[in-house]
Amino acid sequence: MPRRTYLVTGAASGIGRATTTLLRDRGHTVITADLQGQDTDIAADLATLTGRAQLADNARQLTAGCLDAVIACAGLAHFHPRTLRVNYFGTVATLEALRPLLAAGTDPRAVLVSSAAAIHPPDPAIVNAALAGDEDTAVAAAQAAIDRGEGHTVYGSSKHALVRWLRRTAITDDWAGAGIPLNAIGPGTVTTPMTAPMLADPAMREVVDASVPMPLHGHARPEQIAPLLAWLASPENTHVTGQILFADGGADATLRGDTAW
Repeated sequence: MPRRTYLVTGAASGIGRATTTLLRDRGHTVITADLQGQDTDIAADLATLTGRAQLADNARQLTAGCLDAVIACAGLAHFHPRTLRVNYFGTVATLEALRPLLAAGTDPRAVLVSSAAAIHPPDPAIVNAALAGDEDTAVAAAQAAIDRGEGHTVYGSSKHALVRWLRRTAITDDWAGAGIPLNAIGPGTVTTPMTAPMLADPAMREVVDASVPMPLHGHARPEQIAPLLAWLASPENTHVTGQILFADGGADATLRGDTAW
């Protein structure tokens, strides 16, 4: 396979780090981005407008305006509006800003990380405001959910909105029309620094496993998720677009059964 240039957000840990390692082991160039600057090429806070602009500016400089693939792994799972700012608005801003660089690349591809939690009942106020591009209203809705004791809905709503944005966007002239497949993956529970505190608490682990049941092999390691991202972002993927591919050990099938069809 020809050597390609990838940009991976959330590259300092978890799925982003595992994907970066896999791509580099295959001989590709990977530009890494994360909140922390240590051991990453771009330090940017995707919860802020400044950080999003910084990511785009640095990416243009480091790639000379040409990029073959973007893999957006950056994400949070806190009971805080910042989760929405990063997971939805930060991811959308990343993909929209880097699309021109992809259009100049070879066999361009883009993939984002959603979650099996995207199928959980979302907060409509959060989702609708996010899809309308109204970050202030979406954040206010997220804070309202937290204030009424429903902070757990913020993460799932951010991922739900992201998948709906993906479905709308992937088939447009800017993406499909430009020959750029745009997809998502929906991992189940993955053992990362983000999930470690929850999984270390027996009571919380029970809640997690009830909400994301994984009959096939249980919790995944980041290294088990990375190959799917790598394939979706590779030239081998010519016709898969607008999809969320669940790498969830059967959580989606367990929770929704055949009614999704």
